[in-house]
Amino acid sequence: MDKRIFLVTGATSGIGKAIAFGLAKTGETVLLLARDQDRRNAVYEEIMSQVQNPNVDILTCDLSSLGSVRNFAAFIKSKYPRIDVLINNAAIVTRERQVSADGYEMMFATNHLGPFLLTNLLLDPLRAGAGRILNITAPSATKPRFEDLQSKESFNYLNVFGATKMMNLLFTFELARRLEGSGATANAIHPGLARSNLMHESPALLRGFLWLASVSPERAANDIVRVAILPEFEPVNGKFLHKAKVIKPPAYALDR
Repeated sequence: MDKRIFLVTGATSGIGKAIAFGLAKTGETVLLLARDQDRRNAVYEEIMSQVQNPNVDILTCDLSSLGSVRNFAAFIKSKYPRIDVLINNAAIVTRERQVSADGYEMMFATNHLGPFLLTNLLLDPLRAGAGRILNITAPSATKPRFEDLQSKESFNYLNVFGATKMMNLLFTFELARRLEGSGATANAIHPGLARSNLMHESPALLRGFLWLASVSPERAANDIVRVAILPEFEPVNGKFLHKAKVIKPPAYALDR
C-alpha cells in the first residue's frame, strides 16, 4: 500500500488504453476496468510485454449494469482502503436506441449512471487517499431533456450522447462543491478529438472527418496522465481542463 492506486474505466481501447500505458509506466498500482474479457486480457498482455509493471491488474465490470457496478465497488473497497485517482473514461455511442439490463437507455446508463454510481460508492476510499476524480467528457452544450431522459419520445444519437457529456459536467461540478474541504477533488477533462472506435456506428463521412481532425490517443492521454500524477494538480478542484490547462465550461454546466 505504499504505492498510489489508480483506477481507470474504459481501458481496452482509444484514450483509455493510452492512459493505462501511461500510468503503468509509473510503476504504481494501476487497476484497469473493462467490460469485454477477451479485450481485457489482450490489453493486459500488451501492457505486460512492453511495460512489465507487476502492479497492473485488469478487472471486469459492465458500467451499464448497476448491479455489476455495485459488485465491483464492493470488491474494490474490500481490497483497497484508499484510492488516489479515479479516471472515469468509459463511454459509448450507439446509433440506434438500446436499453440496458436495468431498463435504461444505453448511453445514459453507460456514460452517466454507471460512472455516477461507481464514483459515489468509492467516495470513502477516495477521501482516504485525498483522491483525484477525473471525469473525461467534452464541452457539450446539449442540455439533458429531463422530461425524456430515456429518449423514448425522441432519439437522436448525437444529441443523446451530447446530453450524457453535459451530465458528466453537471455531476463533476456539483461533486466538487460537495468535496470541498475533504481533501478529495473532482475535475472534468476535455481530451479533444482523439482517434478511437467511439464513433464506429456513425456514417462513414462523419467518421472520416473526425479521424482527420483527431490526434493520436497517446497524445490526448498524455495530458490526462499529467493531471493524474503531477503534484501541482493536487489542489485543483471543480475545474474543466484541456491540455492540462483550465478552460471555461459551457455556461449551463455551472447552473446549480
